[in-house]
Order: sequence, then structure tokens, then C-alpha cells
Amino acid sequence: MSLRPTVDFLLNDWLGVEALNQRERFADHSRETFDAVLDTCERIAREKYAPFNRTVDTQEPHFDGERVVLPQATHDAHQAYAESGMLSAAQDYRLGGMQLPYTVEAAANAFFAMASVSIGSGMLTVGNANLLMAHGSEAQRRVFALNEFAGRWSGTMCLSEPQAGSSLSDVATRAVPDGEGFMDDPLGPRFRLKGNKMWISAGEHELTENIVHLVLAKIPGPDGKLPPGVKGISLFVVPKKLVDASAQLTGERNDVALAGLNHKCGWRGTTNTLLNFGEGKFPVRGAAGAIGYLVGQPGEGLRCMFHMMNEARIGVGMAATMLGMAGYHASLDYAKNRPQGRPVGPEGKDPSRPQSRIIEHADVKRMLLAQKSYCEGALALELYCARLVDEQHTGAPEAADEARLLLEVLTPIAKSWPSEWCLEANSLAIQVHGGYGYTRDFPVEQYWRDNRLNMIHEGTHGIQAMDLLGRKVLMENGRGLQLLAQRVNATIQRAIHTPELAAHANALGQALAQVGAATKAAWATANPAEALANAVPYLQAFGHTVLAWIWLDVALAALAAPDSPARTGRLGAMRFFFHYELPKTGAWLAVVSRRDPTCAELPEEAF
Repeated sequence: MSLRPTVDFLLNDWLGVEALNQRERFADHSRETFDAVLDTCERIAREKYAPFNRTVDTQEPHFDGERVVLPQATHDAHQAYAESGMLSAAQDYRLGGMQLPYTVEAAANAFFAMASVSIGSGMLTVGNANLLMAHGSEAQRRVFALNEFAGRWSGTMCLSEPQAGSSLSDVATRAVPDGEGFMDDPLGPRFRLKGNKMWISAGEHELTENIVHLVLAKIPGPDGKLPPGVKGISLFVVPKKLVDASAQLTGERNDVALAGLNHKCGWRGTTNTLLNFGEGKFPVRGAAGAIGYLVGQPGEGLRCMFHMMNEARIGVGMAATMLGMAGYHASLDYAKNRPQGRPVGPEGKDPSRPQSRIIEHADVKRMLLAQKSYCEGALALELYCARLVDEQHTGAPEAADEARLLLEVLTPIAKSWPSEWCLEANSLAIQVHGGYGYTRDFPVEQYWRDNRLNMIHEGTHGIQAMDLLGRKVLMENGRGLQLLAQRVNATIQRAIHTPELAAHANALGQALAQVGAATKAAWATANPAEALANAVPYLQAFGHTVLAWIWLDVALAALAAPDSPARTGRLGAMRFFFHYELPKTGAWLAVVSRRDPTCAELPEEAF
């Protein structure tokens, strides 16, 4: 079974991505060029990624005392991806890019995420470089970002610390000016950093000749103390190997040392590290301290880093989606070929009759439909968000501003909804396989392990929920929520006049009204502790409502297409979501509306 027909339908029949070619930035493109990019990425994913997904899971990165060793397959896959030009696909021609719409880039990258998310396809490198393009100096863009886009160097984001985790206000990494003339370095104000960073993906390897770390740290005040809170955080670009202003390696190793590799439940093919900055293992110019160059202004590090974090959150959502999709495809194939049991009813009691394939059983169809509704719906959501990115960057001013605000509201959903429900899809894929699903003879157990990270990755479920209910639906006097409601209502109005969809349109309208009422009820006392105590149920209900909207909109496009098994399947998945999933929102929103204190008020000793 191929992913390509689904991608083609969503891009062309639903999103109408070819219309972007009417815009000046994409004028050189056509359906043919978009298809060529998808063809290339599909081929590389099939040849260089998919065959080695189990290899990178079993042959974990290890440190031989001098370097981190990865399987040859990882090196080959990274080289093929870099040579494809996908690292710079959305960049200007003058920067060596293709000026490809982000919507097409995201769709093309889906093939790699499905083939082997553990090998990776440069998400952090591209995000790192994009941040520097937005917030770095001209020299930082030229030296660091362009070499990352070219695949010569790779990038990381270094936020978390062992003692801080997601609580970035407690970051303790220090950055002090590096001697006289520190402000005059051609690569930016030069500092010495000392501290520890934990959970750094791709923090040490030999895939590229250099690694560009983006590091959050605090500059001490005149009293030598670190400023409290997130407003004191600054951002620094810290290369593993020092470079000059012409982007050439100087031959000096920066004072960045691998302290250890983290061994995770899944996603084992990507190195995950604890890094020590400035401990003196690699003294620079006779002194301890990692050389780093200030990005932007002091104290604005977190604002700059959010540029990369938001990209990474959408990337995590796509990774979760495609892991779910991989499990769905595997379990569908298994269900079509595994004979077991007989039909319910008198005929099934005859043991002489041949066994049925398990896809003929209603409960197996239920599990497959659930997976299909979660994963294809999530893919549509991620591509819709990617289309908003293109609108933000190339649309008319009013449309661009609306896209910006809609992205603010939808980003927590795009990250968290797939990471919960496509993980559930992976669980169902194991269930479809029965006892075999729990063995390593089939790939579905690995997909589940790989996907379990995503509810934590780039901000936990709870953090995304508090961001949504505590900030995103309130920002700009609730205008983002209003814009989203307008788009949902526009779909409802189109669907309500279609006999096959009218009941679903009404159900979606009721769910949307419940979300609006629950939002107001949660904040009725203006007490954040009360409002946010049930932020996760709010996120779940909000996400299900968004996915119901996405499915209804997709169904409208499906109904306009010729009759086919794929069309029948899309409409069936839509009906499943409305019949089995959307009704869950009422229970979730009930505790939100009541500001139910059960969780918040239970004393510690009662656990």
C-alpha cells in the first residue's frame, strides 16, 4: 500500500496547492515540478530509509571513546537527503534553494518520517538555519545557516538542562563576555559559555563536518548573579568546531564535550545527548569555556528560540502522524492476509468451513478505521498548517495576518493531537497483529516505541494544553479563536446543504459551540489555577473538534471526486470520526466548564 495517493489527494484535490504557482515566489513551479519533488523523496525514502529502520533501532549509537558511531546506513541516508536539496527546499534561489512551497516540502518530508523517523531528515538543522535567517546577523546567516542548508554542517537546539527540564526560567548555563574586544568579533558578540544541556538530539555525531548548537544561556548581571525568569535568557550560536568569518574550520575544537548518550525507549537511531559546555575538556585559547556568539539582543533568546520551537512542534506532529500511518499500513496488510476465526452466526459454527481473514471481522475493521481516521486526519491537519505557513509568507497582508494568528492557535493541536491519537493508532496496530504485534518479528512494536516520545518531545502534552487554554485562545482578545470558528462555520455551511454530510455538520456546530462555552466557563473566575487545572481535557476536546472540521472539509472534496474505493474509504473514516470520536468532547469539556477541582485539590499524601 502506498502513501502517495493520499498525499496527492490532500495536496491537489483538497488544498489546491497548484494555485500557489500564481504567486510570484512560486511562479516557476507547476504540478509537474511538485510531483518531481515528491517522486524523488518517495524514492530516497524507499531505498535509503525504509530498509534500515530496524537496523538503526538495534544498532544504537555508541561512543567508542573518541567519537559517536552510527550505522553506515545512517550516513548513506543523510548524504542522500542532503544531496536531494531538501534541506534548502523552501529557501530563495539566491541561497541555493528551490523556492518550494512549504506545503509541498512538508508533504515530501512525510515520506522520510514514515520510512524511518529514527534516521531523521534534518528537521532540527533546517529549523536551526531558519532561526538564524530570521534573527541572526548577516555573518551568522552566511557562515552558519547557509552551510546548514547545504548539508555541510548540521544543527541542534539546546534548551533543557538536567535540573530544569521544561522549566526554562531555571536555565543555569552562564555566558560571560570573552575578554577585551568581545563585541567586535565578525561572527557576533563573543561569549564564553559554561553549563550542561540535556536531551539534545543529534548533539554529537560524525555525519557532518561540524555541528552548530543554538544554546539558551543567561548573562550574569553586575553582581555576578544570573537574572531570574525567562526574560534574562539570551541565545548563542556555539559551533562544535570553531570557524572563521569565511566559514572555514580553524582547526580548533570548541569546549563542547559529550557527557553521555541517553538510551531511549524508541527513536534509537538518533543520538540523544548530555552535553557539557565549557568544562575545560577542550580548552580554547588556553582557557575553559565554550565560545558562543550572541544571536539577536541580550535577554531576547527565548523569543528568538520560539521561531525554531514552533517549527519543531509542527515537525513533531508530522513525525507522530507518519509513525501512526506506518503502523496503519502494516496492520492493514496483516489483516488482509491473516486467516483466523469464522463469521458470527450459524455459518461460523461449522469448523469445516475455511477461516476468515481477520479484516472480515467487525472489530478489526473498527480498529483499522480508527487508525485511518486518526492518521489521515492528522496528515490533513499538518498539511493545512503548512499551507497556512505559505499564506503567512506570500499572501496578501490581511490573509497573511490571519494565517499567522490561526497558526498560533493550531500549533499546540498540530503538535499534541497526533502525538496522542496516532500513538493510539500504533497501539491498535499492535492489537490487530494480536500476540505477533508484541514481538519484534513485526515492525508495529517499534513504531509504538518510536511514537511514545512525541507526547513529550518539544513540550509535553500538559505544556501544550496550558499554552492553548492559557495563552493562544486568549491572545489578541480571542481573535485567533474567532478566526478559527469562522473557518469551521464556513465548512459547516457548505456541508449542511449536502444530504450525506448535513447531520455531521450539525454535530460539528454543536461541538464548536461547546468549546466556546467551555472556554468562557474556564475563565469565568479569571483564576488561572482554576482555569488551567483541566487544560489537557480542553486540549483533547479542542483537538477532536478541529479534526472533525478537517474531516468534514476533506469529505466535501471527496464527494466532488469520482467514485472509487479511496473515496469510499475517506467518507467511511469521516463517518467513523463523527460517530465514535467527536461525542467524546462532551465529557472532556464538562470538567473544564465546571472547573472541576478533583485533580488540583487532592492532597499529596492521598496518592
